[in-house]
Amino acid sequence: MAGPLQGIRVLDLTTVVMGPYACQLMGDYGAEVIKVESPDGDVMRLSGPMKSPGMGHLFMSTNRSKRSVVIDLKAAEGRDLLLRLAKQADVLLYNIRPQAMSRLGLGYEDLRAANPRLVYVGAFGFSQRGPYGARPAYDDLIQGMSGIPWLSLQAGAAEPRYAPVILADRIVGLQVAFATMAAIRHRDTSNEGQRVDVPMFENLLTIVLGEHLAGSLFEPPIGEPGYQRSLAHNRRPHRTLDGYVCTLVYTDKHWRSFFAAIGQPEMFEKDARFSSQNERLTHINEVYGYLADVLATRTTANWIETLTEADIPVARMNSIDEILGDEHLHAIDFFRTFAHPSEGPIKDMAVPTEWSTSQPEVSRHAPRLGEHTVEVLAEAGLDARTITELLKKKVVRSAKDRFVGKEDHD
Repeated sequence: MAGPLQGIRVLDLTTVVMGPYACQLMGDYGAEVIKVESPDGDVMRLSGPMKSPGMGHLFMSTNRSKRSVVIDLKAAEGRDLLLRLAKQADVLLYNIRPQAMSRLGLGYEDLRAANPRLVYVGAFGFSQRGPYGARPAYDDLIQGMSGIPWLSLQAGAAEPRYAPVILADRIVGLQVAFATMAAIRHRDTSNEGQRVDVPMFENLLTIVLGEHLAGSLFEPPIGEPGYQRSLAHNRRPHRTLDGYVCTLVYTDKHWRSFFAAIGQPEMFEKDARFSSQNERLTHINEVYGYLADVLATRTTANWIETLTEADIPVARMNSIDEILGDEHLHAIDFFRTFAHPSEGPIKDMAVPTEWSTSQPEVSRHAPRLGEHTVEVLAEAGLDARTITELLKKKVVRSAKDRFVGKEDHD
């Protein structure tokens, strides 16, 4: 495997998006990731569209660079198998509630006894130190509790809305991966593992409130919460004669150049609303409203040419289809076609960071349920007879077994 995390072994006990995404990032960066699934598999396997049962698109987009092992952790023999794998691992990452891990006999103290150097990472809803600790959590709930739908109302939406991306899971997933790597660094310098909790609610709040504390940052407050530029009703892609354009006319230099480009250089000094950063923020909706009116008078191509010449940030508003055809992304080979052994040709995205020496690369296709069970158990030292017995008892399963689960191709 290529990549800077080569030699790190991760046991991925996560499902849905946040944990799998964090583990995929580590796998892309060269870590050996073993995804330990229940006999029913990660629920995202059932989220269509899909070609084959158990290979839904969301699962495939968050579980590449991994091997899949099926173990029934509710069985005593299954728990023993996991402890055996943990002895050879650097990281165990889970995203069910800690109370459930304890009931399985897989709490931190259990794993610490098996491997004192193990980094034991929990990615779940809430800090265990507060009253929400035992609550379940999903992306929509955490977005709502973090104020994102409320902020959409403040920004002019007719109804509160969740962001149309799985925002909380993916943002916090990044923080999960970062925290895990930091804990490995600590382990390597101190020779001791530890438990690391990465709660969704608190981590997403550091993103939301980092922008929107505003006057509430100060004690006592010197103004209302909410960053006014982000909440301005007119902060949006602006309509042109034939589409939409995205631009950020932001600094004094930008505004002077903008007024010069539209033949009204005197406006910067003449209209106090535009004359300084503070004045523009105070009148932000009027400023963006003026911008919207001007941009509506020309075509998108004309504005891109004009604003580019004026050194003002500008871009088209892309649809997903337009992103898939983007010339820049094709020039850097961002989209690649891989031959998946069961799903045929699939479109995938390259690792988006670029390294001079240890360039990470996608190491494996998204695995079928239990595709690597026999292989991984053999590597752990189990002989063929023992593995066969475990398969017969259904303590473990392999990809040769028929996928069993509630089919949902919606």
